[in-house]
Amino acid sequence: MILKETPPIHNQLEFFIEQAVKARPIITAVVHPVDHNGLMGAIEAAQHNLIVPILIGPKAKILAAAEKDNLDVSGYEIIDVEHSHAAAEKACELVKQGKVEAIMKGDLGSSELISAVLHKTAGIRTERRLSHVFVFDIPNYHKPLVITDAAINVVPDLMTKRDIVQNAIDFCRALGVEQPKVAILAAVEKVKASMPSTIDAACLCKMADRGQITHGLLDGPLAFDNAISLQAAIDKHINSPVSGDADILLAPDLEAANMIAKQLIYLADAKSAGIAMGAKVPIILTSRAETPLGRLASCALASHIVHHPVS
Repeated sequence: MILKETPPIHNQLEFFIEQAVKARPIITAVVHPVDHNGLMGAIEAAQHNLIVPILIGPKAKILAAAEKDNLDVSGYEIIDVEHSHAAAEKACELVKQGKVEAIMKGDLGSSELISAVLHKTAGIRTERRLSHVFVFDIPNYHKPLVITDAAINVVPDLMTKRDIVQNAIDFCRALGVEQPKVAILAAVEKVKASMPSTIDAACLCKMADRGQITHGLLDGPLAFDNAISLQAAIDKHINSPVSGDADILLAPDLEAANMIAKQLIYLADAKSAGIAMGAKVPIILTSRAETPLGRLASCALASHIVHHPVS
C-alpha cells in the first residue's frame, strides 16, 4: 500500500497570530527588556495587538535601549527595579496579584526567569511540573507539530514525563485540538528492558488508560519515522492511530528534543514558536536567535492559552 499525501499549507503560525489578533490583547509582564531583542519583541507584539506590555527592569536601561532603536515606549507602563532578578520576582508578584495574564522573557537567561517562577514561596508554580512546548510549522507535515520538552527538564523521570505530556495535551486543546495524539518517542517500537525510554512509554500509555493522563490519545514507544509517517508504520507492520498523524512528540530527554527541534528548523525549513506551561500563567520563552515571526507567534500561543483555558 502506497499513500499519497497532499502538500500542506505552510502558514500555520501566521494563522495562530491572525486568530489571536482578533481577541483582546493579554496583559503581559515583560521581564528585563533592556536590549534590542527583549524590547523589540515586546513592542512588536503590542503593535500587533497581541499583548499589553508592562515593562519591568531598570528604567534607565529600558529607556536607553528604546532610544538606541528609536522606539517609542511612552505609552507603556514601566516598573523600575534594580536588576534582572528583581524584575523576575516582580513579574511573579504581579501574577499572584492577578494584574498580568502572561510573562514574557526579556534580556535575561531563561534559567534566571524560571528560578523565580519556581520559587517555593514567591513563585507561581502549580502542582504540575513546568515544561516547554515547541510548535512547528513544517513544510512536509500536514498540521502543526508540538515537540516537548526541549528547554526545561533535562532528564525527566516517569512522573515528570506525565506532567510534560499533560501540559502538551492541555496546550493543544487550547489551540482547538479536541483529543491530541501523542507519540512517545524511543529508538525502537518494542518495549525493551535495556532501554528505559521504552519502559516509560509503555507506562505512560497505561497511565492514560487509567485516567492519570487525560484528554489525549497516546501510543509508544514509537521511533521517529513511524510516529511521523504512516507509510513507515505500515512498512513495519505497526497498527497505530497515532502514526502519521501525531500532534505531539514526547522525546526521551531534553537533549533528544532539542536536537530534533533544531534539526527541523535548520534542515527542514520549519518555522517555530514556543511557550512554557505548568505555571499559573503561560511564559513566553523566546531565544536570542528567535525570528520576528517566532516572537509574535509565541505571544499568540500565550493568548490562546489565556482565552481558551482547559480543565
